[in-house]
Amino acid sequence: MTTAHDHHPALPPREVCLRAMAAKDHRFDGVFFIAVRSTGIYCRPVCPAPPPRRENITFHPNAASATAAGYRPCLRCRPELSPDAFAQVREDSVRRALALIAEGALQDERVDALAARVGLSARQLQRVFVAQVGATPHAVHATRRLLLAKQLLTETALPVTDVALASGYNSIRRFNAAFREGCGMAPGAIRRQKSAEALPLGTLRLRLGYRPPLDFPLLLAFIAKRAIPGIEHVGADRYERAIPNPSTGADGSAGWIRVRAIEGKPELSLEIGGVAPQAIPDVVRRVRRLFDLDADPRAIHDTLAQDPLLARALDLHPGLRVPCGWEGFELAVRAVLGQQISVAGATTYARRIVERWGTPLRMPADAPAGLDRAFPSPDTLRDAALEDVGLPKARAATIRTVSAAVAEGRLSFAGGQRLEDFVERAVALPGIGPWTAQYIAMRGMAMPDAFPAGDLVLQQRLGVAQGVTRLTERATEARSQAWRPWRAYAVLHLWHLPADAAASDAA
Repeated sequence: MTTAHDHHPALPPREVCLRAMAAKDHRFDGVFFIAVRSTGIYCRPVCPAPPPRRENITFHPNAASATAAGYRPCLRCRPELSPDAFAQVREDSVRRALALIAEGALQDERVDALAARVGLSARQLQRVFVAQVGATPHAVHATRRLLLAKQLLTETALPVTDVALASGYNSIRRFNAAFREGCGMAPGAIRRQKSAEALPLGTLRLRLGYRPPLDFPLLLAFIAKRAIPGIEHVGADRYERAIPNPSTGADGSAGWIRVRAIEGKPELSLEIGGVAPQAIPDVVRRVRRLFDLDADPRAIHDTLAQDPLLARALDLHPGLRVPCGWEGFELAVRAVLGQQISVAGATTYARRIVERWGTPLRMPADAPAGLDRAFPSPDTLRDAALEDVGLPKARAATIRTVSAAVAEGRLSFAGGQRLEDFVERAVALPGIGPWTAQYIAMRGMAMPDAFPAGDLVLQQRLGVAQGVTRLTERATEARSQAWRPWRAYAVLHLWHLPADAAASDAA
């Protein structure tokens, strides 16, 4: 067993880790992991087990680092429930590579191909990963697969063969060997430890952890105003959506999801029905992005609270996150529809487009009511007569232009891009200005530093706080520099800040 990285740059100071561990502080969940030499396991800071002796403890910045050092995941606190541990990584190439790994990049390609996508050689990428993450790219990928498999074995009744497929293994033999090496037991032994909850055939339920605070009702309210009927439904306490099944989508078959809060725990409950095992990792990733479950509020608040206006906003809504769209192209179309009109008006246009060009879906019998459509593809909208649903000619032309660019590969919403590069490619398209490009980056691609400086509400909130009607776009951009790299969170907080609160700050 190798020596752990107690002084890794991504780790908080040792005394902070010890205090967080003693308090079982959920705000540090996933920020670090505790490796115990005497047992050979690693735990979350919130592990309910009695604390180990300090001389037996070392700390790791993430589960991949602990796994690479030879430790196994704890069966009591279940590290697979932790939020993403990479929020503290600042190296741009590593953050972009991590985003690509989360999207499955290493499932079908080699490290050298991944390195090329972020502008490095394979050797450089390995070196910066070990320095910034404490593990190699392959170790990060392998640990993700292992922990997903462990969660599926613990919380669902999926057959082991389906668990292997969902975790990215095409061979049950390789899956068994990897699981035994990583967890110290066979997959079946995990299943025997705890029986999964009884659910209808084809349905499973997973727990998704986050670092508190998270204002789930406020997120639902934000999404509800923009929800597209037929594709998604937002209730008082839940989010539901139709999920086209990529493996059998030719016949229109689809699955569904339902997301609810778990009372008394910093977790959401995700129900998945009718979805092929191979699609489960992507569904989980998208839900986590939708509700921004991997955010680290401590780091975000520490930066934004330095600004008196944002400190007031944080006090009002400490659990506000940046809700991401389900899919980049869908969000991009929605952003174009919202140019210079109200949220309600844009939602009306989106509903008409889905009713006219959306793909009808064949839903399972137990699917939530009212879900029967998939958003139209770029190939469908690139030639669509969008003016027929009342869309102005200029905006219809912009949507066709964006659709063609996506269909032809000239514009992508995949992870691993630099914010500046994406914005440059987007604004090169007729009809896409900086506001639209930044909004797509913020909510379609989960880029935390995206900032639509041309937004009227932002300019008004910041202007009133300085005793003027509104700031210019240049002044708004300048004001935002102190909020980097969390400017997207500042946007959401300013949007939710009452106008009189900004005025009182000026006073």
